[in-house]
Amino acid sequence: MARIKDVALAAGVSTATVSRVLSGSGPVRKELREKVLETVAAMGYRPNLAARRLRSSRTQTIGLIVSDVRNPFFTNISRAVEDMAYQQGMRVMLCNSDEDPKKEALYLELMEDENVCGVIFSPTLGTARRFDATVYPFPVVMIDRPVAAGTADAVILDNQAATRTLVDHLVSQGYRRISGIFGSASGTGLARREGFNEALKQNGLTGTSQLVTANVAAGQLEISHLLESPDRPEALLVSNGLFLLGALQAIRAAGLSIPNDVALVGFDDDPWTSLVEPGLTVIAQPTYEIGRTAMELLLQRRESPERPVRVVELAGTLIKRGSSRILTAG
Repeated sequence: MARIKDVALAAGVSTATVSRVLSGSGPVRKELREKVLETVAAMGYRPNLAARRLRSSRTQTIGLIVSDVRNPFFTNISRAVEDMAYQQGMRVMLCNSDEDPKKEALYLELMEDENVCGVIFSPTLGTARRFDATVYPFPVVMIDRPVAAGTADAVILDNQAATRTLVDHLVSQGYRRISGIFGSASGTGLARREGFNEALKQNGLTGTSQLVTANVAAGQLEISHLLESPDRPEALLVSNGLFLLGALQAIRAAGLSIPNDVALVGFDDDPWTSLVEPGLTVIAQPTYEIGRTAMELLLQRRESPERPVRVVELAGTLIKRGSSRILTAG
């Protein structure tokens, strides 16, 4: 295995020059830089990252802590973060918290141990409420879930507006008895529930809204109970793609049809939502833009640690499909 000394000898430069070229930490003439890089490629040299970490208090690693890596919403965000990190010559360390505050705390400690240069994080409600970015030696950008105002940079959806859009759409299609299912572990679920209740009130309606653990099984169970009730809702609104899948399974298990027996709308334009029959009406979230913007905020925070905290609020897009077509009498 080639060593940095071997590269320096073959290129006819000092080891310090090779180190400056590879780290980008100092001035090197263009012709020398090209010669070193050609030699590195020819010899297949790879830097000893562990040794570099010991010599430096900073790494070129970004920490990414998401709530559920299986959720396509976070998968798409992770792709955007990785794409931008790669462009910057950085690496991404991905951690899955399972909506567990203990795992979140553990992974934040791990990020400190690994000397990451920044963290992008989707916190649970409890962690978000007590989060203090100043206790960490690296900048933190929140995604999807906001924290207390002025605490940390964040990229979020305008959740209340998006939910009101879904309710208004259902009302325009003739639906009046509308029930909602929302995630209980995050501020996102609470914000969407608040938007749901506001929209019902503005339309002169009343309805039920439940907070549920954000997974397919929990959503399916809660919706099964709603479908079995004597006053079955005409329409269901759910707050994420996992609940959409659980709702579809519950409706089919009950032998009901969409939208003739019950309409279904929700969040996240996952590929399967357009493939089922009928296709599902959803709010499409700009997931790639969320990840890209989070990386931009993180890089800006690294460059200007004292700049004011910034929260970027993005808009969702209503995609109308057959699951919410006009309710007909009888």
